Amino acid sequence: MPELERHHTLGSGGYCICPKCETRVPHHDGVRCMDERCPRCGAKMLREGSEHHQLWSAKRAQQAAKSRPAPGDTPPGPPATR
Repeated sequence: MPELERHHTLGSGGYCICPKCETRVPHHDGVRCMDERCPRCGAKMLREGSEHHQLWSAKRAQQAAKSRPAPGDTPPGPPATR
């Protein structure tokens, strides 16, 4: 049976971040962030700087860009009164 390769490229230290509420907690050596639960909302956490975190950040930025008004668009103001 082939041995699984493990990639420990982020080293010790760093932070785990919650993809739901963005809470950051210190990373504990020997414990994957994905095995940690957010102390605020209970979601699985991501290692800050990991491939999963980068994908999440890119998706979040893309969603934020979609929700922003285009340049030159003005948000609707209060209704006109007569």
